[in-house]
Amino acid sequence: MTTPSPAAATYIDSERALNQLLASLRAEPRIACDTESNSLHAYRGKTCLIQLSTPGQDVLIDPLGIADISALGPVFADRQIEKVFHASEYDLICLKRDFDFDVHPVFDTMAAARVCGYTRIGLSNMLEDLLGLRHSKKHQTADWARRPLPASHRRYAQMDTRYLLPLRDILYDELQRAGRLEEAFEYFADITAFEVKSQDFDPEGFWDLCRPKDLNPRQAAILRELYILRDELAQHYDRPSHQLITNKALLKLATTSPRRPNQLFGVSGLPPWLARQNGNEILQAISHGNRSLAPPKPPRRKAIPQTIVDRYTALHTWRKEVALSRGVESDVILSKGSMWAIARRKPASVDDLDDIPGLGPWRRATYGADLLSVVNGGGG
Repeated sequence: MTTPSPAAATYIDSERALNQLLASLRAEPRIACDTESNSLHAYRGKTCLIQLSTPGQDVLIDPLGIADISALGPVFADRQIEKVFHASEYDLICLKRDFDFDVHPVFDTMAAARVCGYTRIGLSNMLEDLLGLRHSKKHQTADWARRPLPASHRRYAQMDTRYLLPLRDILYDELQRAGRLEEAFEYFADITAFEVKSQDFDPEGFWDLCRPKDLNPRQAAILRELYILRDELAQHYDRPSHQLITNKALLKLATTSPRRPNQLFGVSGLPPWLARQNGNEILQAISHGNRSLAPPKPPRRKAIPQTIVDRYTALHTWRKEVALSRGVESDVILSKGSMWAIARRKPASVDDLDDIPGLGPWRRATYGADLLSVVNGGGG
């Protein structure tokens, strides 16, 4: 089927236009939402576009062109307006991180599809399979901070929300027929219960690139110096640090300890242009690491008692069996975090499950007895 061409979305890049939009948004029972960021192209990614669709209009809101978009916050927080996303987690993180927006209630069409047992759950696949529409994802990795935003990018962004509401209705009806609505909405609530991680640079984060026993003290000291330098260069060039110099390249430099500029050009993951422009700084970091004291190793993680591991393993087996019988992915049934929390607590009654994250009323009522049986040695 040929995808129909909707009228061009309204592009909003002023506070006046945004304020004029708000009245119509407040009257809607549900709004399709999406965001685009430049995280693949900048040291610190930021939300560059917010797409909204209602049955009567598609709008593209440009937060780079509007000094203050806080007026949009009450719409996202209005519990009388359902916000429909596809794969909402990163969008919600961006909206909270960049604008302190709280978003609820959320209907996530990808999550709904997973509860229904779909396997082709990308937006393009679902639009094609359920609505007969084609939506190319060729601009998915574009630099959304580019201005002016090309017409092709605007059309792409518009398509990400244009048909989300019809898709939501199809999935809602399917969930209702299957008796899975309560499960799905509990799943949506889990998605919105996230924490925005700090973006502050941690100079000790270099240990995450390797196991402490893989490097000798001198190599660890060099890696730390290179890790700090990479962050400084990434800020200077406004590039994601892991794209500027790969983790493997840092490890290679730390273990081989090159001393001459020409030795930098054969290192895979270190761009030749960077070796030319900043080679001396890289060599200085290596030299400084060679002369530095070995950095203290990170504290060892406390070993998990075997009894807890055994309970987790039993829960993992139970979850897999339930998922197979349901025809869904295992994490739709229960998250790993929830299973670890149950294994550690070893609940003796359903009441003991009340405050475990990821165990809402539906899951407790549906799986509570089985969970108690599994963790207390009664099987599943």
